[in-house]
Amino acid sequence: MTRQLVHRGPDDEGVWFDDAVGLGFGHRRLAIIDLTPAGHQPMTSATGRYVLAHNGEIYNYRFMRAELQHAGLAPAWRGQSDTEVLLAGFEAWGVAETLRKTVGMFAIALWDRQTRTLSLARDRLGEKPLYYGIVAGRLRFASELKGLRSGVEDELAVDRHSVADYMRFGYVPGPRSIYHGVSKMPPGHWLSLRSAGDGATPQPYWTADSCATPSLRGDLVERSETELTDLLHDRLQNAVGLQMASDVPLGAFLSGGVDSSTVVALMQSISQRRVRTFTIGFEEGAFDEAPYARAVAQHLGTEHTELRVGANAAADLIAELPSIYDEPFADSSQIPTTLVARLTRQHVTVCLSGDGGDELFAGYPRYPATAAVWKRAQRQPAVVRSLAAGALGALSPRAWDVVLARLPGGPRGGVNGRRIHRAVQFLRSQSVGEAYERLMSHWQPEDGVVPGLTRAAVQPRRWANAETVIESMRRWDVGQYLPDDLLVKVDRAAMISSLECRAPFLDHRVVEFALALPERVLIRHGIGKWLLREVLHRYVPRRLIERPKAGFEVPLASWLRGPLRAWAESLLETKQLERSGYIDARVVARVWQEHLAGTFDRAHLLWNVLMFQAWSHASAAPMVARGGTGAANALPRQPFARLPRPESGS
Repeated sequence: MTRQLVHRGPDDEGVWFDDAVGLGFGHRRLAIIDLTPAGHQPMTSATGRYVLAHNGEIYNYRFMRAELQHAGLAPAWRGQSDTEVLLAGFEAWGVAETLRKTVGMFAIALWDRQTRTLSLARDRLGEKPLYYGIVAGRLRFASELKGLRSGVEDELAVDRHSVADYMRFGYVPGPRSIYHGVSKMPPGHWLSLRSAGDGATPQPYWTADSCATPSLRGDLVERSETELTDLLHDRLQNAVGLQMASDVPLGAFLSGGVDSSTVVALMQSISQRRVRTFTIGFEEGAFDEAPYARAVAQHLGTEHTELRVGANAAADLIAELPSIYDEPFADSSQIPTTLVARLTRQHVTVCLSGDGGDELFAGYPRYPATAAVWKRAQRQPAVVRSLAAGALGALSPRAWDVVLARLPGGPRGGVNGRRIHRAVQFLRSQSVGEAYERLMSHWQPEDGVVPGLTRAAVQPRRWANAETVIESMRRWDVGQYLPDDLLVKVDRAAMISSLECRAPFLDHRVVEFALALPERVLIRHGIGKWLLREVLHRYVPRRLIERPKAGFEVPLASWLRGPLRAWAESLLETKQLERSGYIDARVVARVWQEHLAGTFDRAHLLWNVLMFQAWSHASAAPMVARGGTGAANALPRQPFARLPRPESGS
């Protein structure tokens, strides 16, 4: 299992066993803080009670260490690692309280020898992954599925509901995984077990739904814009300063957008030397943001490195994507993210990124646009909305395309059958949550791309404490899109190159502050991140930043019609699709022909299918469909299974 995760920790390896209960821990170390053997894991606490395997970083470990010291609760320290401080905290404060004191990103496995209790925990926002489940009669857990499934591939079966969820969103939403019976630990949760399947369910120690308290909201509403800018600046500067702590070389991703530019600007304001920044550009000019990054780097005086790529580089990488991401994963920005991580790792071991800025500070154009449409729709009586939805929905998307094609000049303004049916779904939605989930879907449940599953199998989302439409959308993104898509993309892309990526915006104190901000300082004149821009403009002139938002996109539509066409056709061939038994080949064939003809851009729909097919071919697990949710409370009750000790030298 640990050999499968060498890329996550190339510097050291450790295993530990408790034969009396049949429990084993394995760990691979990427040495960042305290490079000496004193940081070796699995690590045992000073009293011998606890054993810990820990992936990630605790940024405030020095403050926790000082607090323990001041209270007379500190052991005789053996080194300077954050892992040792965590163990001392568990001894002094217990598991839940120690987790609440942390500022960091982590996945934790902790064994309590005294109570014979295993605890698994994940950081608040889900930056570090943690999978667990009963496989072949044993409880297994790992940072990646490739570690968990090592040696038991024949025991794993694909969850058909997870396939449907994946085709809808382009990723498998937690707590499910692609495999039946294997779950993802939800962000901000921990699980305590005394046997492999004792029926325990993950418990929250922090949630985004409850973090923005009424008192904090009330305080921020009364503040002036200047005061709010100062408060945000100080919180971000503190988060960036904490995350710059490293005993190895450190740098930052820089796209030239608001988020990464803010992080780099704050880094450079703190650093005594030039910050190293990295960006990637595309040969296709419309998708190339490298000139913007270069201009920001020159203004801030960073030591900047740039790589330009084209379709050939993407094609070379595509074959690796299934093994990098373990599950089917179809965010096409995985390609440039993996390439820029490889470039960065040639120079540094740790990098900072701007992930989380859009979700926290309302940076997506879809937020004000969706809010405006929802507001207009709600002004209409329910009977009017129902009649309009019925009339527009009377024809199928394909039938609408035929009708529109016969109109003089053909489809206008991007109108097509799928968009008309998106409008129908919007009109029929009973809540903004339902409408937004539709908006964030690629394949809709009624598209029938996964036969036999016509309705969504996605877990219901809570919209607690959301006072406005835009806040509801932000909370949905923080709860699902951020941990299950964006952070998965960055973690796997960086760690496959043994690069640690840190996100200062996801310091939970910044998150709590951002989610409590009044909308008047988030969106102005239809443009988001107003307050964050005010912080950035203290360092970078507006002329270098103010431009239409562009994501970290690749020219996927043209690549699929050109240099990637042969690869795509080999995976979309009817017999290939029928052999898997999951995807309706006729539906996909129609969409593929529409894309090739240039009638519509179906790139994102097709990329979901292509990444699933590529993963299916690369996966060693049997492609056997099962239903069920893979929930932890469905695991059978049984003691920890005895694990064999490795042979000498293995």
